[in-house]
Amino acid sequence: MAELQKKNGIPPIQFGEEVTGAETLLRCLILEEVEYIFGYPGGAVLPIYDSLYGSYFKHILTRHEQGAIHAADGYARATGKPGVCIATSGPGATNLVTGIATAQMDSVPLVCITGNVAQSLIGTDAFQEANITGITIPITKHSYFVRDIRDLPRIVKEAFHIATTGRPGPVLIDIPKDVANEKAPFTYPDKVEIRGYRASLVPSDKEVQEFVKAVSEAKRPVILAGGGIIAAQAEKELRDFAEKTRIPVINTFMGLGGFPGTHELSLAMPGMHGNYTANQALLNADCVIGLGARFDDRITMGRTKEFAPKARIVHVDIDPAELGKNVDTAVTVAGDVKSTLAKAIPLAKACESEAWISQLKEWKEQYPYKYKKDGDVLKPQAVIELLYNSTDGEAIVTTDVGQHQMWTAQYYKFKHPRSFISSGGLGTMGFGFPAAIGAQIAHPDRTVISVVGDGGFQMTNQELAIVSQYNIPVKVAIVNNQCLGMVRQWQELFYDNRYSQIDLTCSPDFVKLAEAYGVKGLRAHTPEEAEAVWAEALAHDGPVVVDFRVAQEENVYPMVASGNTLDQMELGDD
Repeated sequence: MAELQKKNGIPPIQFGEEVTGAETLLRCLILEEVEYIFGYPGGAVLPIYDSLYGSYFKHILTRHEQGAIHAADGYARATGKPGVCIATSGPGATNLVTGIATAQMDSVPLVCITGNVAQSLIGTDAFQEANITGITIPITKHSYFVRDIRDLPRIVKEAFHIATTGRPGPVLIDIPKDVANEKAPFTYPDKVEIRGYRASLVPSDKEVQEFVKAVSEAKRPVILAGGGIIAAQAEKELRDFAEKTRIPVINTFMGLGGFPGTHELSLAMPGMHGNYTANQALLNADCVIGLGARFDDRITMGRTKEFAPKARIVHVDIDPAELGKNVDTAVTVAGDVKSTLAKAIPLAKACESEAWISQLKEWKEQYPYKYKKDGDVLKPQAVIELLYNSTDGEAIVTTDVGQHQMWTAQYYKFKHPRSFISSGGLGTMGFGFPAAIGAQIAHPDRTVISVVGDGGFQMTNQELAIVSQYNIPVKVAIVNNQCLGMVRQWQELFYDNRYSQIDLTCSPDFVKLAEAYGVKGLRAHTPEEAEAVWAEALAHDGPVVVDFRVAQEENVYPMVASGNTLDQMELGDD
């Protein structure tokens, strides 16, 4: 903390000094080593913003509260640190709800600070009053309503502790205006003690021994590595364990980057739009080792009895509520995957699975991701391949939700954790672009690419103002098929080509839109143009929007239709 204060010129904090609730909040954030705040002011948070005036904090004024929370989310996912956002009462607070739910579903640590009307007005339907703590109870790890300034330091300390320990998630602190204006001597607790909250981390020796025994007995094992690998910073342990045991690794959508996509043991992503080999591995494995994965319906297809029908399920998760929730398990370990693997590696031995690995290698060679090229027609898959090849897989890539999201997961081979940032559980359109802003702020020296659709981009494209104002060099790649692509694909396949309300041909000229914000705009219609404009975009030292005009009726394959099982994959028209 002392180094951070010296680096940023923060004056020493005087304990015992009488300060307002707003100043108390900011001092607490300093002690939690917060540097960036994303937010949008309003009447109920004016005391907080007045205290922010001239302060050390780097505040990013987004153009919508949803942009603020998605940017804080992107910052958190890119760093592992909690993201912080502020919104005013009423509509300001409720505009955070989608972002809070997004973070909750994907286990992202956020501390969301909202203002509220004075306590004397609570319950009177006062101007811009909303019960935001009540609204967010189902989508936060915890919500606080601050009634007394003397409770505020403890609440902030607890909020950061809850958000970042155990299974990470968002915490909301709602501060009435009278509490923000009230004064009290400043204090801050040294430690957190919350009755009933114990973030279990280290598994028991017995659990680890049972885990190792189950793995050692397998002849056709496969690891299903989820987002918990990344949250626990267990990528090294996973790689060491996989290489020592010679067990192939499947990364869930949220786990992409937790194990290198270029590794010989990588089987890529499973599920609805997963790799043929990954799905076959799950169907034929005799042991599926779930590490920080939820076994959600995009992998099991909701047909849990038919999922991995030949396998014993071994499940490691820091959240005991996930163990046995979606699939029947033979062995469970309630604990942090990093600690579990660290204790398991010395006990583990190489599995007798070379014949199994040989079979998987054969499937990988026979059924890779593929698409049909068509002369000068720019295919969306080719765009993602271009992004990957031009960056050697070293960029941080954020996505919105839809077809482009799946093509990115398929064709960009993520090598590192925290390099793929996408809304997995909630599937939030509008997430990708502001999340890229947060990721770029967190890593100013890395290439950050926001892959978005022409639909989702229009939900938060007002945040172009931020990248222009602060010269944040995010590269926006719009996979523009002039329609709601994933909806169109489902309507084609399951609704007899009845295209209902998916036409986006009246979207703005994205190049002119970018230029209106003072951002460089480029466009490509053909593979040749795509290479040229993308090279120009990467060479530019500021933000760029590239409008890739791709084939409109291209579908995402492989695909397992809803209600089917993993053995009922459609590999595509070819």
